[in-house]
Amino acid sequence: MDGVSFWKMSGSGNDFIIIDNRTLFIDKTDFRNTVAKICKRSMSVGADGVILIEPSNKVDFKWDFYNSDGSTAEMCGNGSRCAARFCYENGIAGKQMKFESLAGIIEAEITGCSSVKVKLTRPSDLKLNIDIPLTDLTLNGSFVNTGVPHIAIEVDDIYNFDVKKYGREIRFHKLFSPKGTNVNFYKILPDKTVKIRTYERGVEDETLACGTGSAAVAFILHKKSILKSPVELITTGGMKLIIHIDVDDNVYLEGEARLVYKGTLTEESYKY
Repeated sequence: MDGVSFWKMSGSGNDFIIIDNRTLFIDKTDFRNTVAKICKRSMSVGADGVILIEPSNKVDFKWDFYNSDGSTAEMCGNGSRCAARFCYENGIAGKQMKFESLAGIIEAEITGCSSVKVKLTRPSDLKLNIDIPLTDLTLNGSFVNTGVPHIAIEVDDIYNFDVKKYGREIRFHKLFSPKGTNVNFYKILPDKTVKIRTYERGVEDETLACGTGSAAVAFILHKKSILKSPVELITTGGMKLIIHIDVDDNVYLEGEARLVYKGTLTEESYKY
């Protein structure tokens, strides 16, 4: 890994290390441990995840996605938008593209200088109004899989709610075993935008944004006839994500995919 070039990108607050691995030069022996080291903030590059761009014999490319703890995930909405811009800027794909993920084939489109729109996998396993008994209270939420599992819970005091405490307890709750779930807390604001805060499985903390989580909240509100498409959400990082839902319940995620910097990994970034 010493000398490997990468891009650091941010998808509306979710940040990623992206590496062009189309020649499959990266040795993936103990790679999950390497990912955890280079994602560690203050000690290395720091990120919510690592994305390897790899060859596909079906579509434009394939990605190999890792959470910051080294675990894999079926899908990441904001990561997919960053990967799409990376591949467009590097001549790997055109403005409209498709790529392979564990969740299936993902479609993406470059819609502006740094704006990307992706079609997520079709939402599944919708379950509305689930009571979730916790240590000191019971919360009610709705569940849907938007490529990865998500529970969405409306709370009144969204800015002061203890996302890490309750998010972690729900993430490992027996209701969602064995794989667990991502946990989204939200509040509909007077202007009909939605403030969202997410505890992410694999990161095991609140993140500044979650694309599939935003899509899950928007889809649930759409199915409950509370909000109509497009739904605008404001992430913890203060960025806007727009969720489009068509008449066939296809879900599209649109927002900024920002190039933060380009760099080269050193041995010290992942060995210690």
